[in-house]
Amino acid sequence: MTDQEIPRNDAEVMETKESGWKSQQVYLMALACLIVGVAVGYLLRGSESPTLAASVASAPQQPLPPQADMGGQMPALARMKKMADTAAAPALEKLKQNPNDFQSLNDLGKLYRSTHQFKEAAGYYERALAIEPKNAAARTDLASCLYYEGDVDGALAQLDKALQYDPQFFGALLNSGIIKLKAKNDTAGAIASWERILKSNADPKQKEVVKKLIASARQNEGPKS
Repeated sequence: MTDQEIPRNDAEVMETKESGWKSQQVYLMALACLIVGVAVGYLLRGSESPTLAASVASAPQQPLPPQADMGGQMPALARMKKMADTAAAPALEKLKQNPNDFQSLNDLGKLYRSTHQFKEAAGYYERALAIEPKNAAARTDLASCLYYEGDVDGALAQLDKALQYDPQFFGALLNSGIIKLKAKNDTAGAIASWERILKSNADPKQKEVVKKLIASARQNEGPKS
Protein backbone atom coordinates (compact mmCIF):
# COMPACT_ATOMS: atom_id res chain seq x y z
CA MET A 1 0.00 0.00 0.00
CA THR A 2 1.12 3.55 -0.70
CA ASP A 3 0.16 6.68 1.14
CA GLN A 4 0.58 10.10 -0.40
CA GLU A 5 0.60 13.59 1.00
CA ILE A 6 -0.27 17.17 0.00
CA PRO A 7 1.54 20.24 1.39
CA ARG A 8 1.12 20.61 5.15
CA ASN A 9 1.42 24.20 6.42
CA ASP A 10 2.43 25.16 2.85
CA ALA A 11 5.57 22.96 3.05
CA GLU A 12 6.17 19.66 1.28
CA VAL A 13 6.73 16.71 3.61
CA MET A 14 8.49 13.42 3.06
CA GLU A 15 8.25 10.98 5.98
CA THR A 16 10.73 8.14 6.43
CA LYS A 17 9.73 4.72 7.69
CA GLU A 18 11.03 5.66 11.10
CA SER A 19 9.18 8.97 11.32
CA GLY A 20 6.02 7.36 9.96
CA TRP A 21 6.07 4.73 12.71
CA LYS A 22 6.73 7.40 15.33
CA SER A 23 3.73 9.32 14.03
CA GLN A 24 1.58 6.23 14.41
CA GLN A 25 2.83 5.69 17.94
CA VAL A 26 2.02 9.30 18.83
CA TYR A 27 -1.40 8.89 17.26
CA LEU A 28 -2.14 5.75 19.22
CA MET A 29 -1.12 7.41 22.45
CA ALA A 30 -3.42 10.31 21.60
CA LEU A 31 -6.22 7.77 21.35
CA ALA A 32 -5.64 6.80 24.96
CA CYS A 33 -6.27 10.44 25.82
CA LEU A 34 -9.37 10.41 23.62
CA ILE A 35 -10.85 7.53 25.60
CA VAL A 36 -10.63 9.45 28.87
CA GLY A 37 -11.93 12.65 27.28
CA VAL A 38 -8.67 14.61 27.35
CA ALA A 39 -8.22 15.01 23.58
CA VAL A 40 -10.08 14.44 20.32
CA GLY A 41 -7.96 12.88 17.58
CA TYR A 42 -8.34 11.81 13.99
CA LEU A 43 -9.49 8.35 13.08
CA LEU A 44 -6.58 6.31 11.82
CA ARG A 45 -6.17 6.36 8.05
CA GLY A 46 -6.81 3.10 6.31
CA SER A 47 -3.52 3.34 4.47
CA GLU A 48 -1.01 2.83 7.24
CA SER A 49 2.13 2.64 5.10
CA PRO A 50 4.91 4.58 6.87
CA THR A 51 6.52 5.53 3.54
CA LEU A 52 4.80 8.60 2.12
CA ALA A 53 5.07 10.09 -1.37
CA ALA A 54 5.83 13.79 -1.66
CA SER A 55 2.69 15.22 -3.25
CA VAL A 56 -0.03 14.64 -0.63
CA ALA A 57 0.00 15.82 3.10
CA SER A 58 -0.79 13.88 6.29
CA ALA A 59 -4.03 14.69 8.06
CA PRO A 60 -3.58 17.03 11.04
CA GLN A 61 -4.02 15.52 14.46
CA GLN A 62 -7.15 17.56 15.16
CA PRO A 63 -9.87 18.87 12.83
CA LEU A 64 -9.76 22.63 12.31
CA PRO A 65 -12.92 24.60 13.10
CA PRO A 66 -14.72 25.65 9.90
CA GLN A 67 -14.33 29.36 10.54
CA ALA A 68 -10.81 29.33 11.95
CA ASP A 69 -8.86 32.32 10.65
CA MET A 70 -5.46 31.93 9.02
CA GLY A 71 -3.60 35.17 9.68
CA GLY A 72 -6.46 37.40 8.61
CA GLN A 73 -6.83 35.51 5.31
CA MET A 74 -9.59 33.18 4.17
CA PRO A 75 -11.09 30.68 6.68
CA ALA A 76 -8.90 27.64 7.30
CA LEU A 77 -11.09 25.09 5.51
CA ALA A 78 -11.45 27.29 2.44
CA ARG A 79 -7.69 27.71 2.36
CA MET A 80 -7.18 23.97 2.67
CA LYS A 81 -9.75 23.35 -0.07
CA LYS A 82 -7.84 25.65 -2.38
CA MET A 83 -4.61 23.80 -1.60
CA ALA A 84 -6.30 20.48 -2.32
CA ASP A 85 -7.75 21.64 -5.61
CA THR A 86 -4.31 22.80 -6.73
CA ALA A 87 -2.59 19.57 -5.67
CA ALA A 88 -5.33 17.48 -7.31
CA ALA A 89 -4.45 18.60 -10.84
CA PRO A 90 -1.97 15.79 -11.71
CA ALA A 91 -4.32 13.02 -10.57
CA LEU A 92 -7.28 14.62 -12.33
CA GLU A 93 -5.22 14.75 -15.52
CA LYS A 94 -4.51 11.03 -15.20
CA LEU A 95 -8.23 10.36 -14.78
CA LYS A 96 -8.90 12.10 -18.08
CA GLN A 97 -6.73 9.45 -19.71
CA ASN A 98 -8.11 6.59 -17.62
CA PRO A 99 -11.32 7.22 -15.61
CA ASN A 100 -10.87 3.81 -13.95
CA ASP A 101 -7.41 4.48 -12.53
CA PHE A 102 -7.78 3.20 -8.98
CA GLN A 103 -4.56 4.78 -7.72
CA SER A 104 -5.50 8.27 -8.91
CA LEU A 105 -8.97 8.01 -7.41
CA ASN A 106 -7.56 6.72 -4.14
CA ASP A 107 -4.92 9.47 -4.06
CA LEU A 108 -7.62 12.11 -4.58
CA GLY A 109 -9.62 10.60 -1.74
CA LYS A 110 -6.60 10.85 0.56
CA LEU A 111 -5.86 14.38 -0.59
CA TYR A 112 -9.36 15.72 0.07
CA ARG A 113 -9.67 13.74 3.30
CA SER A 114 -6.46 15.26 4.64
CA THR A 115 -7.81 18.75 3.98
CA HIS A 116 -11.16 18.05 5.67
CA GLN A 117 -13.16 17.96 2.43
CA PHE A 118 -14.82 14.76 3.54
CA LYS A 119 -17.76 14.75 1.14
CA GLU A 120 -15.50 15.12 -1.90
CA ALA A 121 -13.07 12.56 -0.49
CA ALA A 122 -15.88 10.06 0.01
CA GLY A 123 -16.92 10.44 -3.62
CA TYR A 124 -13.45 9.56 -4.85
CA TYR A 125 -13.15 6.62 -2.46
CA GLU A 126 -16.50 5.28 -3.64
CA ARG A 127 -15.33 5.46 -7.27
CA ALA A 128 -12.06 3.74 -6.31
CA LEU A 129 -13.89 0.97 -4.47
CA ALA A 130 -16.12 0.35 -7.45
CA ILE A 131 -12.89 -0.73 -9.16
CA GLU A 132 -11.25 -2.54 -6.22
CA PRO A 133 -14.08 -3.39 -3.78
CA LYS A 134 -11.85 -5.58 -1.60
CA ASN A 135 -9.35 -2.82 -0.79
CA ALA A 136 -9.65 -2.63 3.00
CA ALA A 137 -7.49 0.48 3.32
CA ALA A 138 -9.59 2.57 0.94
CA ARG A 139 -12.79 1.31 2.56
CA THR A 140 -11.47 2.26 6.00
CA ASP A 141 -10.69 5.75 4.71
CA LEU A 142 -14.18 6.00 3.22
CA ALA A 143 -15.62 5.02 6.59
CA SER A 144 -13.81 7.85 8.35
CA CYS A 145 -15.10 10.36 5.76
CA LEU A 146 -18.65 9.16 6.32
CA TYR A 147 -18.16 9.43 10.08
CA TYR A 148 -16.99 13.04 9.86
CA GLU A 149 -19.94 13.78 7.57
CA GLY A 150 -22.25 12.51 10.32
CA ASP A 151 -23.13 9.11 8.83
CA VAL A 152 -22.15 6.93 11.77
CA ASP A 153 -24.06 3.84 10.65
CA GLY A 154 -22.66 4.14 7.14
CA ALA A 155 -19.14 4.39 8.55
CA LEU A 156 -19.58 1.27 10.68
CA ALA A 157 -21.06 -0.60 7.70
CA GLN A 158 -17.99 0.22 5.61
CA LEU A 159 -15.67 -0.92 8.40
CA ASP A 160 -17.60 -4.17 8.72
CA LYS A 161 -17.21 -4.72 5.00
CA ALA A 162 -13.49 -3.95 5.15
CA LEU A 163 -13.13 -6.56 7.88
CA GLN A 164 -14.97 -9.11 5.76
CA TYR A 165 -12.17 -8.77 3.22
CA ASP A 166 -9.36 -8.46 5.77
CA PRO A 167 -10.46 -9.63 9.25
CA GLN A 168 -7.24 -8.45 10.92
CA PHE A 169 -7.00 -5.02 9.29
CA PHE A 170 -5.67 -2.82 12.10
CA GLY A 171 -7.14 0.52 11.01
CA ALA A 172 -10.63 -0.89 10.55
CA LEU A 173 -10.62 -2.63 13.94
CA LEU A 174 -9.25 0.41 15.75
CA ASN A 175 -11.64 2.88 14.10
CA SER A 176 -14.59 0.58 14.61
CA GLY A 177 -13.90 0.64 18.34
CA ILE A 178 -13.53 4.41 18.41
CA ILE A 179 -16.80 5.03 16.58
CA LYS A 180 -18.71 2.50 18.66
CA LEU A 181 -17.45 4.10 21.84
CA LYS A 182 -17.72 7.78 20.95
CA ALA A 183 -20.77 7.82 18.66
CA LYS A 184 -22.78 4.83 19.91
CA ASN A 185 -21.73 4.75 23.57
CA ASP A 186 -21.15 1.05 22.97
CA THR A 187 -18.26 0.26 25.29
CA ALA A 188 -18.69 -3.49 24.96
CA GLY A 189 -18.67 -3.26 21.17
CA ALA A 190 -15.58 -1.06 21.21
CA ILE A 191 -13.71 -3.43 23.49
CA ALA A 192 -14.73 -6.38 21.31
CA SER A 193 -13.24 -4.67 18.25
CA TRP A 194 -10.02 -3.84 20.05
CA GLU A 195 -9.70 -7.32 21.52
CA ARG A 196 -9.64 -8.64 17.97
CA ILE A 197 -6.45 -6.61 17.49
CA LEU A 198 -4.89 -8.40 20.44
CA LYS A 199 -5.61 -11.73 18.71
CA SER A 200 -4.22 -10.51 15.40
CA ASN A 201 -0.69 -10.28 14.02
CA ALA A 202 -0.44 -6.57 14.84
CA ASP A 203 2.86 -5.14 16.06
CA PRO A 204 3.45 -5.78 19.80
CA LYS A 205 3.81 -2.04 20.43
CA GLN A 206 0.42 -1.42 18.84
CA LYS A 207 -1.07 -4.13 21.00
CA GLU A 208 0.32 -2.55 24.16
CA VAL A 209 -1.40 0.73 23.37
CA VAL A 210 -4.64 -1.07 22.50
CA LYS A 211 -4.52 -2.81 25.88
CA LYS A 212 -4.42 0.63 27.51
CA LEU A 213 -7.40 1.75 25.43
CA ILE A 214 -9.35 -1.28 26.59
CA ALA A 215 -8.40 -0.71 30.22
CA SER A 216 -9.41 2.96 30.01
CA ALA A 217 -12.72 2.10 28.36
CA ARG A 218 -13.52 -0.44 31.04
CA GLN A 219 -12.59 2.00 33.78
CA ASN A 220 -14.91 4.64 32.36
CA GLU A 221 -17.75 2.20 31.70
CA GLY A 222 -19.02 2.52 35.24
CA PRO A 223 -20.91 -0.08 37.27
CA LYS A 224 -23.20 -2.40 35.34
CA SER A 225 -26.85 -2.33 36.30
